This record gives sequence, structure tokens and C-alpha cells, in this order.
Amino acid sequence: MQTLRIKTASTAAERARPGPGRDLPPLLAGAATAAVGTGVLLALTDSSSPLRGPLTLLFLLVAPAAAIAAWLGGLDPFGRVLASLAGAVVLDMLVAQGMLAVHRWSVPGGIVAVTVVSSLVLLLVPLRRLRGRTARRQGS
Repeated sequence: MQTLRIKTASTAAERARPGPGRDLPPLLAGAATAAVGTGVLLALTDSSSPLRGPLTLLFLLVAPAAAIAAWLGGLDPFGRVLASLAGAVVLDMLVAQGMLAVHRWSVPGGIVAVTVVSSLVLLLVPLRRLRGRTARRQGS
């Protein structure tokens, strides 16, 4: 029988990258959060800004994708990005179809519905991990 070698988690010293590029990912995440928040604010206040449409679409893609990506923690990064973007499009389409089916379609209502569903998915991630830990403890 062949044994598989499992890499241990790297230490913080090994993960720390020296140089000027180490602050770039948090900076980009903050800029994306600001852009998405601006898009939601522009859409909910019914602003006539030309940035309203693109930033709102960015929110409708990023919010569910981030929640689904957190749920899919075990996949490799490329697979997680691909699956979360596809799931975000599916979630947006399901929300739109549901609102159209009950004749309650509105832009602010769609944004609120996507926000609620994305928040619920994101809030269920720690519960799922906690449940997995307790199941492993009971099994051992």
C-alpha cells in the first residue's frame, strides 16, 4: 500500500513575502469593496450617475460569488473562482426569475434579495465548519 505525503501548513515566516507587493491583495480587496458598496448605494438611491449600472452589476456578480467561494473552501483557487462565478450568475438568475414569477420585479428589490441570499450563504459557512468538527469528534 502506498502512503501519501501530506504537506504541513507553512509557517507565517514562510508565507510572508518581502517586498512592496505584499500589501497589494488587501488594497485591491478594499477597493473592490468600496466600488461594490458605491454601486449598491447608487442603485438604492436611484441616482442618475453613469457609474450606477456597471457598479451595480459588479455587486450582483461579486456578492454571491464571494459567499459561494467561502462555501467552497476545499477546492483549488482556479476551480473555486470558476464555480463561484457560475454560482453567482445562477443565483442572480434564480432571484430574477422568482421575482418575475410573482410579479414583484424591481431593481432595489432584486439587490436586496441577492444581498439577503448571499448573506445567508456566507453566514452558514461557519455553522457548516462547526458541524463538521463536532461530527469528527463524535466519530473518533
